Amino acid sequence: MPRTLQKQRRPEETRKRLVAAAQELVLERGFSASGVDQICERAGVTKGAFFHHFKSKDEIGIAALGAWAEFGMAAYAEARKAPAKPPLARVHRFFDIMTGFVTDSTSPVTCVVGMMSQELAQANPVLRGVCSGYLGDWTDFAKELLEEAKAAQKPRVDFDAAEAAWFLNALWQGSMLVAKTRQDPHIVIRNLAHARAFIDGLFSGTATLPPRKSPQPRTKRRTK
Repeated sequence: MPRTLQKQRRPEETRKRLVAAAQELVLERGFSASGVDQICERAGVTKGAFFHHFKSKDEIGIAALGAWAEFGMAAYAEARKAPAKPPLARVHRFFDIMTGFVTDSTSPVTCVVGMMSQELAQANPVLRGVCSGYLGDWTDFAKELLEEAKAAQKPRVDFDAAEAAWFLNALWQGSMLVAKTRQDPHIVIRNLAHARAFIDGLFSGTATLPPRKSPQPRTKRRTK
């Protein structure tokens, strides 16, 4: 339900509400179908308040992307807190975090960056560039973890860490898209299990998948 319109006395709080509303609407209906009026209604603020903080719809789109990426990268940074040994410990923690997004969610796991990338890559060069940058940041993080593992233990099959990281990025984003369309979060969980086994196989020569029964999402309700 839309939040009750009220006079805003805390500008930073108003801005956060607008950004959160924009993110929600992007995930529900896409960026193009989410107008300034809908964003204001969802946030419970006036259009005057909107234009006090953002000059245009594209500008709040950039802010929504930035806030989403900041939240995500902060979560992924937890992977670095895992022990450096064995060599793949932090890579495994990275997979655990992604899997946790699915199993801990009450709705389909989707990504504002991925959604806007797919929708706007051919239509909005500015937002395409912003999305590309954040996808690159994710990939760079994955690449660093893989390079760290390679430095600690020579892999059985040599591989380019950047190429492997882009493979993981494409698998993550694509899995979320397919799972959302088919209303089946287990697709993401199983694909991450396959990706983990693939990376393990590069180092050990063995790729063992977990039992077929995947961890259950917290609820059968599949909307995010």
